[in-house]
Amino acid sequence: MVFRRILALVALLFAAGACTAGNNATQTAGTVASPRPGSGVPVLPAAVERDVGAAYPDAALQSYVDRVGQKLARGSGLAGPYRFVVLDLPVVNAHALPSGYVFVTRGLLAVLDDEAELAAALGHELGHLTQRHAAQRARARQGVLDAAVEAAAVTGSVTVGRSVARDGLIALRRYSREQELEADRIGLGYLVQAGYRSDAMASLIDRLRQQARLEAHLLDEAPDTFDQRSATSTHPAPFERKDALQTIGVSAAGESGRPAYLAAIDGMSVDDAPDEGFVRGRAFLHPTLKLAFEAPRDFRLFNDQDGVLGVGRDRSLLFFACSGESVPGRLDEWMRNTLKPTPTDIRATEIDGAEAAIGARPRGSDTGLGQARYVMVRHGDRICFFNLLSEGPDRDRRIEVLVDAARSFRTLSDAEAVALRPYRLRVIPVAGASPAQLATRLPYDDFRLERLLVLNGVDTPADLARLSEVKIVQP
Repeated sequence: MVFRRILALVALLFAAGACTAGNNATQTAGTVASPRPGSGVPVLPAAVERDVGAAYPDAALQSYVDRVGQKLARGSGLAGPYRFVVLDLPVVNAHALPSGYVFVTRGLLAVLDDEAELAAALGHELGHLTQRHAAQRARARQGVLDAAVEAAAVTGSVTVGRSVARDGLIALRRYSREQELEADRIGLGYLVQAGYRSDAMASLIDRLRQQARLEAHLLDEAPDTFDQRSATSTHPAPFERKDALQTIGVSAAGESGRPAYLAAIDGMSVDDAPDEGFVRGRAFLHPTLKLAFEAPRDFRLFNDQDGVLGVGRDRSLLFFACSGESVPGRLDEWMRNTLKPTPTDIRATEIDGAEAAIGARPRGSDTGLGQARYVMVRHGDRICFFNLLSEGPDRDRRIEVLVDAARSFRTLSDAEAVALRPYRLRVIPVAGASPAQLATRLPYDDFRLERLLVLNGVDTPADLARLSEVKIVQP
């Protein structure tokens, strides 16, 4: 969610002059091929896979999650049919489609503590489906647009139409928040009817809050950002969701299913799919395309199917992607003749022995957004590019630091590419190890203890020390 917000900013900043390509051509993050029928892994319809991503290729885990989902549906007498699928994505997310698909990501499974919390997440999405929330929102949105058009036509004022649209969209966001609370309430009923502990919906919200706080730490944002909600929010704040659950007054012991859950996720990847490349500290390495680069020391990298985003402590930005589109002729000439507005100071160069070109976004065309550079590199039959932006009083020096980072682009050797493997989640006995000792096992450069606490759904090292077994991440 944090990545999507920043990526939207990047799209806005580089909308003019960016080296863009269609979704099928962008290859910084590829698409995992659909598993063969009979493998036990769901084969999603092509249109669905394009929208949500591929299913995680682990038949046992897929079967386990589907069994939990079907247990919920049967216990509540839902007609269905429903399909419960794990997506091969490390982000923390769950959503559903009106066609009956309910999706959870690997990232969400990693931060949940037991089967009851998984059932709570699935139950919430079933609540959206059974109440047809998506269709209701679509109708409400169309109503807002129709009202805005009518207001503009009647008054002859576009400004009035925009005002009606703005007020209507704010009301629609309030409506969306009400739907989220309704999905919690309905999902809680499904949870209890299936025999799970009733407080799993509340503890699921706690897990999401812990993860959001960690993401805020990673981006140097205020840790309580997720706890605050503005009028434009589409989701209620965690405290609102938990308060709403308490007013229902449902309390049932039920089962937790923690041993079965931990056994199901033991060994699961917690990394990007290999076809999308790996972030390793401030380095990005792609074993399939055989390329790598390093961001500046104060940068944090985020990988996504759209590309790789780097964010500096001063909010300088780096965006990297590769395209399969052919660029005939010299890259500097292509940059001069194709990008709009036409970059200035275009120069041909080499990076890692390959043809490259660097250009600056013209001053004045960016409405004061600071220094911007475009760097293109020919990598085999692909073109890889960096969009770089630096603001603030130090922007002239910082933009050169970003260009140097782009110049770190290199081709991986066959041995380096083969050696790259995704990080995996492991469930291990504590065996007398202290929280600090366990944290040192995580293959990250920073926030190791904080990551370990969130991974295990606890707030303090003392809480972690009371566990007999813990989830860790291993290379």
